[in-house]
Amino acid sequence: MPSAAMHVARTGLDAQDMRMRVISNNLANVNTTAFKRDRASFETLAYQVVTQAGAASSAESNYATGLNLGTGVKIQGTARIDTQGSMQTTGNSLDLALDADGYFQVQLPGGQLGYTRAGNFSRSAEGLVVTSEGYQVMPGITVPEGASSITVGSDGTVSAVIPGQTEAQQLGQIQVASFANGAALQSAGNNYLTETAASGAANLGIAGQDGRGSIHQGMLESSNVNVVEELVDMIETQRAYEVNSKMISATDDMLKYINQNI
Repeated sequence: MPSAAMHVARTGLDAQDMRMRVISNNLANVNTTAFKRDRASFETLAYQVVTQAGAASSAESNYATGLNLGTGVKIQGTARIDTQGSMQTTGNSLDLALDADGYFQVQLPGGQLGYTRAGNFSRSAEGLVVTSEGYQVMPGITVPEGASSITVGSDGTVSAVIPGQTEAQQLGQIQVASFANGAALQSAGNNYLTETAASGAANLGIAGQDGRGSIHQGMLESSNVNVVEELVDMIETQRAYEVNSKMISATDDMLKYINQNI
């Protein structure tokens, strides 16, 4: 049926348009610290069963194959690709990067906890270690006024030389959160993720232990977006969109022919 073919092609346009949006977001964040690219996943819509395989074709025989007509496609969801981004040296003592699994825990407005791999931290006016938006890194660590030679160990231990002392003093320890299903964390914008029922609760622990990544001071993790790969996907999406558009045009011509000649 031509009208059914037009509907199928329309679902293809919608799906490819959404995939292009995912690709556009990946490319827009190519320079975003610790950004993880998304991948669109497709699935078929329900099938219309015209003839069931195995149904009787006559009194003495059955159909060897059935007749199933698809009704289109849709985006099933987006999967975050958590591959490691490259490490970029900054020299800033409060720039931190994880070299494997795990997230820094942050206190978001309203008391909600957020999780991020973007470790571009700084000191607030009160001496707290905070994100660029001023959200406190948890557990809270206060760097006394005038402290110098701030060091962060691979296990997250924060030390600094306090005024009037000659040796570094331990100020606290940054812990790393891990999840049973980190792919199910909900993106909340501004490089933050929040836990969901599917991700499970955060499991805080020491960096470098139980599969958690170690912390590297003076470095930041870059985006894992591969521009060449995204451009190839963009071209593929564009071609698929054009094919579905041509299908609608062809179906429209078929309908015109029927209206004019039958």
